[in-house]
Amino acid sequence: MTQLRDRARTALKVVRRLARSAESIETAALIAGAAAFVVGFPISWLIFGTSRLSITGPGSIGSYAAVGGAVVAAVAFALGRLAVRPEAPAPDEPRDGFVGPPDRLRWYDLFAIGGAYASIALLGWFGIAQLLELSFIGAPVFAFPGAILVGVAFALTAYVAFHGALRLTPMSLSLDLAVFLVVGAFAAMLTSSDPQWWQNNLSALGQTTNSAAPAFNVTLILSGLIVTTIARYATAGLPVDTTAERRSRTLTRGGLVIVGVFLALVGVFPVDRFFLVHNTVATGMAVVYALLVVALPKLLPGLPRVFYALGYVYVGVVALLGVFFATGYYNLTAVELIAGVLIFSWIIVFLRTVSAAGTTGAESPAAAAAGAVG
Repeated sequence: MTQLRDRARTALKVVRRLARSAESIETAALIAGAAAFVVGFPISWLIFGTSRLSITGPGSIGSYAAVGGAVVAAVAFALGRLAVRPEAPAPDEPRDGFVGPPDRLRWYDLFAIGGAYASIALLGWFGIAQLLELSFIGAPVFAFPGAILVGVAFALTAYVAFHGALRLTPMSLSLDLAVFLVVGAFAAMLTSSDPQWWQNNLSALGQTTNSAAPAFNVTLILSGLIVTTIARYATAGLPVDTTAERRSRTLTRGGLVIVGVFLALVGVFPVDRFFLVHNTVATGMAVVYALLVVALPKLLPGLPRVFYALGYVYVGVVALLGVFFATGYYNLTAVELIAGVLIFSWIIVFLRTVSAAGTTGAESPAAAAAGAVG
């Protein structure tokens, strides 16, 4: 037991050394992927035995790859976070792509991000299996090639999750959010037990009577947590030289946090069981978003004007969709789907814009000093 612990510590030290430079991060992620294949392939072969497997369904290769991929993603993400943890961290040493020590990710932030990676693996491999099932109708999968395919899926999952854990920044998190929302939404649509769900509304995917409810509601909950996480860290680098600037940053951050909380609550309270609460938080999310867009030029006047214009256009389109629904031209599903795409694409662009502005602001004093010396 002691020897095993010592070997684990030695391996962790090697990975930490590899993760110190940008050139070797790719190597560390490749090692994680290779390790997942080396472990996953023989175990999968032993489990499959000599049986023929189906692509989807209970006990299928798709189910095994999805569930196992979620476990691999969670483990790889955790190992990646351990790899970027210095053995003796300095009190003023920044980590990841964030501003500094006060803005380091907390355990609950990492839990939500790691859960998102695991959910992307779970829902993503489930979705890929569904597409393969439609492409190879009735085709069996033999044990040996099936184990190879599962091993490759585990390797790819470990590589992506480990690499993502090593390179966490507000911008990368915004990309993770976009991928997670798309994968979760399509997985819920593919697994829905009601093929006519779209005739009601988008929230019908989250009803307790729908088989897609776990995928849909978990996607909303984790997405909301990620939005609140990114809202704090993406705005941390904004300049706050005066009390008014600090208040503006707090209000902006608070608005985004409320949007994230409301989004999570939409998943917590399904529409068929908590109709009033569900509709209240869903409507409140849209209202807070519109208020934030209108107030943003005064709260953060340093952002590009084209970004403000983009927000106004989005709010106008959402209002026009409301008119289309009220007149019966669009059904509620179309309004919710388009409005959701607009709102969350704006949030992602906002996070990347603010993050870029914060980075520029942080580098400007050094650039000015360099210019002065030159």
